Amino acid sequence: MRYAHITGWGAYVPPRIVTNEELSHLVPTSDAWIRERTGIRQRHIADDEDHTSTMAIKAGRKALQRANLDPGRLDLVVCATSTPDYLMPNTASLIQDGLGATHAAAFDLNTACSGFVYALSVASSMVRSGAYENALVVGSESMSRVMDWTDRSTCVLFGDGAGAVVLQASEMAGGVLSFRLGSDGSGGDVLTVGLGTRNPVSAERQAKGDGPFMKMAGREVYRFATRIVDRVTREVVSDAELEIEDIDLIIPHQANSRILSKAAQQLGIPLERIYSNLANYGNTSAASVPLALVEAIEEGRVRAGDHGVMVGFGGGLTWGAALVEWTYDPADREWSMWRRSVQGARFGLAGVKSFAHRAEREVRFWEIRMRRRARRRRLAKENGSAELPEDRAQQARLNGTSKAKKKRDRSGG
Repeated sequence: MRYAHITGWGAYVPPRIVTNEELSHLVPTSDAWIRERTGIRQRHIADDEDHTSTMAIKAGRKALQRANLDPGRLDLVVCATSTPDYLMPNTASLIQDGLGATHAAAFDLNTACSGFVYALSVASSMVRSGAYENALVVGSESMSRVMDWTDRSTCVLFGDGAGAVVLQASEMAGGVLSFRLGSDGSGGDVLTVGLGTRNPVSAERQAKGDGPFMKMAGREVYRFATRIVDRVTREVVSDAELEIEDIDLIIPHQANSRILSKAAQQLGIPLERIYSNLANYGNTSAASVPLALVEAIEEGRVRAGDHGVMVGFGGGLTWGAALVEWTYDPADREWSMWRRSVQGARFGLAGVKSFAHRAEREVRFWEIRMRRRARRRRLAKENGSAELPEDRAQQARLNGTSKAKKKRDRSGG
């Protein structure tokens, strides 16, 4: 029987930190008000050099280094995000290219703050099925790009960042043991970012200052989250034939400290068994669970043999949970300087491969174009014409432009 194990992990956050005190100069709020209601002390905000894909690439490289995996051996890249670089192409393809994972399939998955758990569930299923051997799962968000920085109800909550894990197939029992996913589309208006074909960006919207900003009904989100975290956690634990007492650490989506406290109370466990780094990063949507996972590992909160549950909930409304048995000791994933150098060389080679693919595609384009042009010239010559149809068309356009210019000069325009 095949299992999907987490063998590598990595995270990246932009260097710029925005404190509650700084936000108090933008909107009517204070450090005490934000901390009391959310538990957030600061958040990281992307600058002009950081984007959803570039942050994901940096996190992905760290995860591949931990797993000691050449990017050329990746079969799949799944990116969970609700703030893609573009609507098209998908962000996962940009990540795939940036890592040099030239043999990997790549796609995005958007279930907002539940995204990473959804992506982990999908990728682990594909690995366990035998379709793929090695997969990279990324949660990356540039939430600051969809914030209305005059709206106190949202701008104080969110931050930017990325986290990633490597999944690898193994016959050894463990890894992702169970997952539960759910959705309730009747709550779709509770969390929205108004960009899409139903509400396209237009000159009228821009003139009104009606940008594609995040809008949230905070009380409805709180009621939904406090109900669903308890339920889906118990379901995924039951699916793995375990008890809540068997779970060493729960890593939930980092939305609000009150939600986390309520979850501990409902599950009947000490708050210490629910990991939180909310104070330092705020709500990073699909990036929050992997960011918390990486920090928990670095703090020694995750060890071989532990059982952990990752829980996500967010826009859609959507929710999900995945139960993981850690079979690799995180301490064994620390590589020597020599191994790090080898991995650095791998990434350098991967970059060369990506450049070579781009160059090959460009050469192929021009080769095809020149062949077509030569064929048309040959046909034109056979038909007794000295020039190509497109040459005549281009000359006509030039003549028309010249005549129009002369006319403007005569009229003094």
